[in-house]
Amino acid sequence: MGRFLIKRLLSAVLTLFAVSVLSFLMFFALPSDPVTGMCPKNCNPERLERVRQELGLRDPKVEQYVAYMKGIFVGRDLGSAQGGRCDAPCLGYSYVNSEAVTDTLARVLPVTLSIVIPAAILWLALGVGLGMISALRRGTWVDRLAIGFSLTGASLQLYFTGAVLLIVFVYQLKILPTPHYTSILDNPVDWAKGLVLAWVALAFLFSAIYARLARAQMLETLSEDFVRTARAKGLVKKKVYGRHALRAAITPLVTIAGLDVGAALGGTVITETTFGIQGLGRTAVYAVRGGDLPMIMATVLISAVFVVLANVVVDLLYAAIDPRVRLG
Repeated sequence: MGRFLIKRLLSAVLTLFAVSVLSFLMFFALPSDPVTGMCPKNCNPERLERVRQELGLRDPKVEQYVAYMKGIFVGRDLGSAQGGRCDAPCLGYSYVNSEAVTDTLARVLPVTLSIVIPAAILWLALGVGLGMISALRRGTWVDRLAIGFSLTGASLQLYFTGAVLLIVFVYQLKILPTPHYTSILDNPVDWAKGLVLAWVALAFLFSAIYARLARAQMLETLSEDFVRTARAKGLVKKKVYGRHALRAAITPLVTIAGLDVGAALGGTVITETTFGIQGLGRTAVYAVRGGDLPMIMATVLISAVFVVLANVVVDLLYAAIDPRVRLG
């Protein structure tokens, strides 16, 4: 297991390195001048040149990349115009927000984490549970109801579901406040009330997809020889379904779940826009609109980190569920 973990971590490091190089080249080594988009229209040539010097854009591209990566691990001096010393992890300075990029991320990352993680718990519990029950009750009204739920959830878009939830629970019934973010450390109840609609909207969409996948995997597993053998030995149904069938059926779902959670953490743009919550997704959109290159670089790297870490966790879970994976 140790060698397997080391291999996966090395692969993750190499992937993040490749992402950092490609994103850097994409935003800083293109023929277009990035400073023009960062500076207001009334910038004179002297100010544009000063911004280029402050950003180090006159240095060789290799030196710029090394300085950027050095800032992430040990910090660097950005100059007085960019707030002076930037401690690690330093991701640059945003001229649009007039603050260090890490300060902005420190505000928006907890918001995105608070949206995605509880929603993921809901959609996994509801989707996998409903899919398993549907497979075990195949052909009954429970199965038909589960299929109808999954088809409905998969057909409706998140922005439509979110709008309906807002109209019903916020504006009509007035049961819940307008969606907002409050730190769970400050007020757990207000934290849940402000984000519950976002959780439900995400959970409804993803649980419908997972219900279909779980049902298909469970039906396929129940037809396998090892399940029939377990039944022939006279094992109790609970043990056959829980210990043997469920473990085999859930293995492919682990991969999908990890990738979905990683991608959602990388940017819940539609969810945050629908409910008017400022998280990583909306921050990335505003950075692109405003030509805020340091912020764009940071959001790309953070998104890549989430996806890569999700893949590592998936590999470890996969290996724990199916030991044969460790031999590959």
